[in-house]
Amino acid sequence: MKRILVLVSGSGSNLQAILDNCASGKIAGEVVGVISNKADAYGLVRAQTAGVATAILAQQQFASRAEYDVALQALMDDYQPDLVVLAGFMRILSADLVRHFAGRMVNIHPSLLPKYQGLHTHQRAIDAGDSEHGASVHFVTEELDGGPVILQARVPIFEDDDVEEVAARVQVQEHSIYPLVVQWFCEGRLRMQGDTILLDGIELGPAGHACE
Repeated sequence: MKRILVLVSGSGSNLQAILDNCASGKIAGEVVGVISNKADAYGLVRAQTAGVATAILAQQQFASRAEYDVALQALMDDYQPDLVVLAGFMRILSADLVRHFAGRMVNIHPSLLPKYQGLHTHQRAIDAGDSEHGASVHFVTEELDGGPVILQARVPIFEDDDVEEVAARVQVQEHSIYPLVVQWFCEGRLRMQGDTILLDGIELGPAGHACE
């Protein structure tokens, strides 16, 4: 059973999807801890309801981002994670921390990367007149939202959609693809080798497609 550590800042709906998949046995792993930088993050309630240990590490306790990340890394190491899952953790992590967990930290981003890195992705897709949008699960590297993509899900954008409608459509897909990637990792099927992703020993190309 792999040890999974989840970092959240908000509602934690992707955390809930992972907890549910662990409980059902679909993921051969256990969420051993949930860390948040926000004391009022509902993700902490979800974790406590599931009997998972929680911790709060607020930025206000530290004089600088560097000091915060040193403390965060030490706290994360206390859980001895095999996999770190960023589930709406709204902080840019330092290069040192990212390197420390290289190949065992994943993130989900609400766009079809490399499109729309950063914030406000749904509105940006609507404003651009895109006909489709989606979500991407990727390994975390030092480049913000720039790590190699493992898996994507696509959804349509209809002419009269607003941000809430697009966000809801994307979130449904997030709750499907994120637990699946965690499952692959916990089964030993997924790994990152340099900038290359291997699934069952086969190299994945852009957007998680197998290379011929």
